[in-house]
Amino acid sequence: MSSNVSNQMPYLRTSRTFPEDAQPLSVELTRSYLDIAEKVNDRTIGIFVPNKPTITGESWFLNTGKKQQTLRQIYPITSTAAFAHGINFLNVERFTVIRGIGFDGTNYYPIPYVSSVAAANNMGIIVTPTQVVLSPGGAAPALTQGTIILEWLSQI
Repeated sequence: MSSNVSNQMPYLRTSRTFPEDAQPLSVELTRSYLDIAEKVNDRTIGIFVPNKPTITGESWFLNTGKKQQTLRQIYPITSTAAFAHGINFLNVERFTVIRGIGFDGTNYYPIPYVSSVAAANNMGIIVTPTQVVLSPGGAAPALTQGTIILEWLSQI
């Protein structure tokens, strides 16, 4: 493994021997707990709740070198109509994920969707200060359901 990788130890040990004497056992249990807590806290949180921000568990170290976390919010959709996202842009440093999945009754499509057949089949996604806007081309699939996922850096 390269020494340039920032997270050298992302996994927990699969075995550990605990001493029988109280003092060394206490030390080893404390180390074990800290090791477990550190590794668990370094994982991405796989909770996706509609219309409510969720901490992702991701740590970002960008311009300032200071740790920032991202929030995730998902939105169920039933069409390509624009909708209000309810995110306060004053608390958003930048978006890290803007994506989705759509279903037209037969097929599933990633959003944004790029057709290999014709540009008119494409579908884009834009986040304005107040809305999520899907911009389907004239021949893009007519979505009947789907999910939009937004994640952004925030001071939480």
